[in-house]
Amino acid sequence: MWPGFPYEWRTPLIYVCIPAHNEERTIGVLLWKVRKVMREFGRDYEVLVLNDASTDGTAEALDRYRRVLPLRVLEEKQGVGYPGAVQRLLREALKRTNYPKRDAAVLMQADFTESPDYIVPLIKSVEGGADIVAGVVERSEHPVPRPVRMARRFAPWVLGSAMRGAPVSDPLSGFRAYRLIVLKKALADFNGKPFLTTDGWASNVELLGLVAPHARRIVEAPLTLRYDADGRPSRLNAVRTLRGLLRVRRERWERPAKEEEKARQRG
Repeated sequence: MWPGFPYEWRTPLIYVCIPAHNEERTIGVLLWKVRKVMREFGRDYEVLVLNDASTDGTAEALDRYRRVLPLRVLEEKQGVGYPGAVQRLLREALKRTNYPKRDAAVLMQADFTESPDYIVPLIKSVEGGADIVAGVVERSEHPVPRPVRMARRFAPWVLGSAMRGAPVSDPLSGFRAYRLIVLKKALADFNGKPFLTTDGWASNVELLGLVAPHARRIVEAPLTLRYDADGRPSRLNAVRTLRGLLRVRRERWERPAKEEEKARQRG
């Protein structure tokens, strides 16, 4: 509690952003788990799901949850892929917030590889002053698909200095919390145009490269992935993923000149 401050400034409104394509096996149980975690956490939240041209029962599964949690479903009839879904979800969060300096967006997968339990430490770090909280994948006793193992093994070599100079130890993971004001600053010059040009892990690196220069504080939170939740093989293609990372290997993490000047004036 922060005495003297109006209620709306005490805790952030959390936008849980979930891109989904043919996730009928997991999207329902994921939303149930999000509801349980957020109820116990005691924070206000909205769930934003982009149903990206799913051809299975994803839409029907989402419909069952509209009345039991604060859920807003965005639809794409023509597939926009992971980067297109991420862009629309984050822009939707920015459109809906009234307090971008306070509120945060959490980006997570629909296949339950990332447990909603990890939302809590991310948001606690935001409440503690972090602008970006990055999930960092740790070694797991659970089986990891071979394409994922291969991509993880060779990604540091492909990214080179972009990996070594990244503001977090795991720039590949997309499970992050962003304070909305840093997203707003990062996207200001795009004027509604696409801000991600790559796919998969590469787009996670690209997004971090766009937003990190506007953040005053970036912290990490440990994350253990589960690849056995939905019973289907991983969709990740190691060769395609590594080729995508080649496109962002020259990613730069410097703060823009205008932000640097403001920082010097504050200091």
